[in-house]
Amino acid sequence: MKRLSRLLAFTGVVAALLFSHAGLAASAEKIDREANKALQAFGEEVDGAEVFLKQAAGYLIFPKVYKAGIGVGAETGEGALRVGGRTVAYYRTTAGSFGLQLGAQAKSVVIAFMTADSLKKFQNASGWKVGVDGSVALIDLGAGKSIDSDNVKDPVVGFIFGSKGLMYNLTLEGTKFTKLDK
Repeated sequence: MKRLSRLLAFTGVVAALLFSHAGLAASAEKIDREANKALQAFGEEVDGAEVFLKQAAGYLIFPKVYKAGIGVGAETGEGALRVGGRTVAYYRTTAGSFGLQLGAQAKSVVIAFMTADSLKKFQNASGWKVGVDGSVALIDLGAGKSIDSDNVKDPVVGFIFGSKGLMYNLTLEGTKFTKLDK
């Protein structure tokens, strides 16, 4: 029982620290600067990334999504929605998880809306949750692979890249996106 109490207390501290970071909301300029850096890294890691994003109706870029957990996990990050290469809104991503997990990580995420309809549904939602309000096809592109409209046909596709840390989890299931006032 003591172990469970300690585990829950530690998990609470980790979650509080993680979400206190989220409470220190970045400025719109900082999010845009970091998004530009993440897009450059995305382009360097994935052949065809720039052309692919130009074909998208719009895309979300989260330069850093932080995740931490011990049994219970939490993740959060801030990013920008771009349409026609310009930022039109800012969003926060949040998710929680339960299960066998230990560690922390930072990763970058790109969610591309390949159709105008999928983008419109996302923009009109008050809070969009993966698996409830829409599905995201997670694309795993190992080193040296490329993307184009021939190998990606889903209306919403996600890419996780640049992961650093001890906890690597390739899933977006249950992730919620909430619009920020910036």
